[in-house]
Amino acid sequence: MKTKDNDEILKLHENLIKLHNQLRNSKKKEWDRVLPFEELLFDRWEKAEFLKAKKNASVYHSSTIFGKVEIEKNAWIGPYTILDGSGGGIKIGKFCSISSGVQIYTHDTVKWSLTGGKAEFEKGGVIIGDNCYVGPNVIISKGVKIGKGCIIGANSFVNRNIPQYSIAYGIPAKKIGNVKITKDKIRLEYLK
Repeated sequence: MKTKDNDEILKLHENLIKLHNQLRNSKKKEWDRVLPFEELLFDRWEKAEFLKAKKNASVYHSSTIFGKVEIEKNAWIGPYTILDGSGGGIKIGKFCSISSGVQIYTHDTVKWSLTGGKAEFEKGGVIIGDNCYVGPNVIISKGVKIGKGCIIGANSFVNRNIPQYSIAYGIPAKKIGNVKITKDKIRLEYLK
């Protein structure tokens, strides 16, 4: 009996390898991308549709989503992100780019842990305005509002509101410049 089971497992494994190679070659040829197997299998636009995101939004399969998360049209949610809207909801505006590794939280358990469970979780929704770029590995804390047209630099920790058309960076993130848009021209002005 075990030999038959092993043979079936080996055959299944061989078929998966063939499927993987076909999908990988196809994606490489079409888009010049080499992706993890699961990203070859699952469509990011279908995941966005399942999440009831607006038109032309995409959410990578490796993105983890909890609670209430609203994603507006043309937003891009990159791979290996965590969007935890369980403590007050997350709203991501139109044409936002949420880079790989970004983590957005709407609650924390710091006081709950320190008091041995006596204090409540602290909660607060997160809003990211339209046309924002959030760089790789940014962490956004509960209760934060990022205004329209902002750039949040890679590896930043955002624990306070960021006014619209700001460039913010650091731990904690601070405003370091302004985004100026005139018609289709963009100028980044850094503070001295």
